[in-house]
Amino acid sequence: MVTRPPDAAAETSGFDVVAIRQHFPALSDGTAYFDGPGGSQTPAVVADAIRDALLRPLSNRGTTTTAARNAEDIVVQCRLALGDLLNADADEVIFGRSMTALTFDLSRALSAQWRPGDEIVVTRLDHDANVRPWVIAAAAAGVVVRWVDFDPATSELPVPNIEAQLSARTRLVAVTAASNLIGTMPDLWAIAACTHAAGALLYVDGVHYTAHSAVDVRALGADFFACSPYKFLGPHCGVVVGRGDILTELRPDKLVPAPDRVPERFEQGTLPYELMAGTTAAVDFLAGMTPAAGTRRDRLVTAMSALGQHEDALRRLIEAGLHQLSEVTVHSRAARRTPTLLITIAGHEPAAISAVLARHDINAPAGSFYAYEASRRLGLGEPGGVRIGLAPYNTADDVDRLIRVLAATLAA
Repeated sequence: MVTRPPDAAAETSGFDVVAIRQHFPALSDGTAYFDGPGGSQTPAVVADAIRDALLRPLSNRGTTTTAARNAEDIVVQCRLALGDLLNADADEVIFGRSMTALTFDLSRALSAQWRPGDEIVVTRLDHDANVRPWVIAAAAAGVVVRWVDFDPATSELPVPNIEAQLSARTRLVAVTAASNLIGTMPDLWAIAACTHAAGALLYVDGVHYTAHSAVDVRALGADFFACSPYKFLGPHCGVVVGRGDILTELRPDKLVPAPDRVPERFEQGTLPYELMAGTTAAVDFLAGMTPAAGTRRDRLVTAMSALGQHEDALRRLIEAGLHQLSEVTVHSRAARRTPTLLITIAGHEPAAISAVLARHDINAPAGSFYAYEASRRLGLGEPGGVRIGLAPYNTADDVDRLIRVLAATLAA
């Protein structure tokens, strides 16, 4: 049993986890879900929004019929909601099948402007979705790839490591806002400053970050910011926000009769209206997690701050429990990090530990989670580790169960 800090079970800033949990039907089976970094559970209002969108009159977007107007309204409302979530203009929001697919699309559009001998910078901290599309595009364009390492002893990605790889030929820097494997949150503002000083663009993978922090793409200095609604209680889809002036300059491949305006020129085919309706509902749910007043943006900032306090208290609780288990190595060590811990246990395969937890209705998966370079840098390779990640619905009781089962497993 973990000894809880005095405030670990207390509600913070109006964040009522008991009330929040009532909105998630999946939680009724008693499972403790520590797999949020791979995809969160879904509140009923999100599923209802998807269902309602499909059952109301619906057709391709337009203004002539009710069905067409419904589709148009869904798109408009989704862009507005995501604009509020990320502090971006609605017409800078690109919607797609996944963050990976959108990043591949944008890598092709951006690399059309590159010339042989130009350079790009990628990091070994990143998920492969913010590495491989750029590496492939660079190879096709004859562009040099500069690699930046993080420190496996501290989990930190020092800004000077990136500065050292910049030159007058650098065209793009791709970096994560938060590692999906070990939670490290690099100093994005400083990275943006040195990237722009070199005359390059900054493409940020915000998939993991968006689930845990109030996002302000302008304050972060990101020229592009990618995220995935299914990581923050929404449906499976992807989003990229890009600076409007840059999007206007890019000429992606598109069908001749398809719209040429921004952002539609980047959205191939008919949009998934039902998923967009679900995404809007997810943003509204996030905004309503605390009883704050003001605009939706104001409420989102307040709610995500309260969520951060809740999750940080639980993270400290997990870390205290793991510290009692001498066989456990925690690889998440950065000073600024999300509530995501990657662990390995001496003498035990990560997959075997994950299977034991699953038998006790605790979901904490094992692997490298597509953070291919990061796992290799840590010396873990494809087996990776066991990832313990928090979401808005996690509780101190969940943490107690996790630590008890791990302790019993190691004592057996």
